[in-house]
Amino acid sequence: MVITHDRTIVEVETDDIYNLRSDDPAETSSNFKEYRSYIKKKSWFILFCLIVLFATVIIAANIGSMKISFLDVLGHIFSLNMDGDGGIIWNVRMVRIIACILAGAGLAVAGVVMQCILRNPLASPYTLGLSSAAAFGASFGIIFLQAGSSITSGISIDNPYITTICAFLFSLLATAIILFLTRITRVSAETMVLAGIAISAIFTAGLSFMQYIASDAQLANIISWTFGDMMRGTWELNLIVFIVLLPVSLYFVYRRWDYNAMDSGEETAKGLGINTERERTIGMILSVLLSSVIVSFFGIIAFIGLLGPHIARMIIGGDHRYLIPAAIILGALIMLISDVVGMNIMHPMILPVGIITSMLGGPLFIYLLIRRYR
Repeated sequence: MVITHDRTIVEVETDDIYNLRSDDPAETSSNFKEYRSYIKKKSWFILFCLIVLFATVIIAANIGSMKISFLDVLGHIFSLNMDGDGGIIWNVRMVRIIACILAGAGLAVAGVVMQCILRNPLASPYTLGLSSAAAFGASFGIIFLQAGSSITSGISIDNPYITTICAFLFSLLATAIILFLTRITRVSAETMVLAGIAISAIFTAGLSFMQYIASDAQLANIISWTFGDMMRGTWELNLIVFIVLLPVSLYFVYRRWDYNAMDSGEETAKGLGINTERERTIGMILSVLLSSVIVSFFGIIAFIGLLGPHIARMIIGGDHRYLIPAAIILGALIMLISDVVGMNIMHPMILPVGIITSMLGGPLFIYLLIRRYR
């Protein structure tokens, strides 16, 4: 594969791209045909995932306590009609569906970049402790800023903005500590991962302490918040997530060649003129910013940042030109399917999507690890 960087052309061999040129013109032509077929398969897979995601959106829009015919649902969606049943479709169901798509896509693309820049297949917003820091921040707001209370029928967050802001600030604090520690010891993938594990342990201990000193009402609110729940979504929150997700994802796509080079090793990337320390720091900051916004709005959602990237990588390989869009679509699809399962598995009770992703994601991720090892 030929990569251009800083006006220098360098030939780099990767696991799935080989040298297309040969002294034999017939062999060269055959190689180019195979390469086009290789590219076409990846493109078709991404298109297939998009079709499945669209079909899942239609199915999810048909699910609810109020029965609306399939044709009526389609009509309201495509006509943007919000009158009558259309108000239920757009103001209740589609809000939740869009929240699932945005959150799943954001966590998945953050996972892809973290796994690349840290060179660790287990790196994700959840495993690096950002979720623990956000949960600690939300608990801090509930206990010390009186953001939570109890009501006769259950639990209530009096001021969701306080819990959201606290969760966001503490997740950023965790990131700042990780980056500070890695700067002291020089930026390396291993240092970032170890720092993330240590920070996660600290905030998990702090969360346990918060739960220990909380009153019954405060404890109920803390536990309720830690469940990732897409019912918290509104059009305003979805818009904020989209505004953060779009430029961050575009930046990651723009840097796709750099991530391919970094996958080949530190020395290879530096030999191509890539400032690996800068890319690692910027990629980490953007991934954390995106993850922090999602977690602070919707609570802890586990394994999406692992499952989406790993499933995509196992099917289409590690080329970030295709891995990034495939992971984004698969992350959104997994999140939406999990939410649909949560709405129906114990009907009329609705399980938070965070519980479903943990129940499904844990065993599936173990299976992926075993299959990858074999």
